[in-house]
Amino acid sequence: MRVMILEDDHWIADLLKQIVLSLRPGAEVICLGSVAEALADWQQRVSDLVISDWNLPDGEGTRLLKRVRQQNRQLPLVMVSARSDRSSVVEVRALGINAFISKPFQASRVAASLDKLLPALGAQDSAVALASDEDLVAYLEKLPAGELDLPLSQGIRDRLRQHFKDEQLSLRELAEDWRHDPALNARLLTVANSSAYNGAGRPCISLLEALQKLGAATSLNLAMGLALRQASALDNPLLRRLADAHLDASEQLAEKSMTLARQCELDPAPFHCAALLHRMGELCVLYLAQAWATRGHRLGEAQVAQALGQFSSPFAIAIKARWQLPMALRELIGACYALPNNSVKRASVLMRLAACELDASGDSNDQARLRRLAGLA
Repeated sequence: MRVMILEDDHWIADLLKQIVLSLRPGAEVICLGSVAEALADWQQRVSDLVISDWNLPDGEGTRLLKRVRQQNRQLPLVMVSARSDRSSVVEVRALGINAFISKPFQASRVAASLDKLLPALGAQDSAVALASDEDLVAYLEKLPAGELDLPLSQGIRDRLRQHFKDEQLSLRELAEDWRHDPALNARLLTVANSSAYNGAGRPCISLLEALQKLGAATSLNLAMGLALRQASALDNPLLRRLADAHLDASEQLAEKSMTLARQCELDPAPFHCAALLHRMGELCVLYLAQAWATRGHRLGEAQVAQALGQFSSPFAIAIKARWQLPMALRELIGACYALPNNSVKRASVLMRLAACELDASGDSNDQARLRRLAGLA
């Protein structure tokens, strides 16, 4: 089974993809961002379901749907659009649209609609393909940057999936848990600071700012996209144990840095967020190891330790660059490990001090120097 998604908003496209895969785990899902790409893809290979946004950078998605209908009157078509007025719905009715999804949408309702349109899985779709690499390190070396991500905590993943099944939970009920989850903090900050949502405005550097910028519906959809991934949480006991150790260290640093920030009458929220994300490289490796194990491979402690040592730092650098985290947040994350020689920013000094005070083998003279720099001596 093959599903084409034409949507230029990467985050909406990913959510739609995860919804399809949650309903038909063996499906091939192709996401395209322009009408030209979609038309070319359709000519090369037919899909079993087409989901299209209305407004794309190079024209209207109706161009694709008209081409599909010229060649196939039975293929299910789904239109996704912020244009929900009656005249727009009437305009596409002639194309034989099977479902019209208005943005912003509720993921569970979209799933119910798509489940009726997606064909049943065939035997070839149901088979689970094993990764071709037999070595985790070799697999990670070949992985494109677009595959890098972070795991959700198991509890948050489960609660979000319950919500997906139409158990009504408010954003307020979920958001308190979210503040402790690195994956959700990173995803919401990334989207809130993208050109689609923030333009040239002041960057968001805390989860609360991101939630306020995105709003409840968009925030919940972004979280749902993470929860529906096949390897969204660390089900492997070894990986979960290693992740818990990194998360505990992050929470300790968050508490220490926030205490210092309050003493200096600075906003503690960015310190909390930076501390939570300072182990993102390690968590990314563990997430990818879970995805690798989910595909049928065995994991050993030695190979996971090797992967953590080799890839944690470069993956963290790649994530910060690709997700375009705000510079103020990057500086705080960097200060968890070291201060640049020319750094005189009080916030960075405080973050470095917090990290040093949690280090049992730390240099007391260095801590005293940092306290003086921070104005806490």
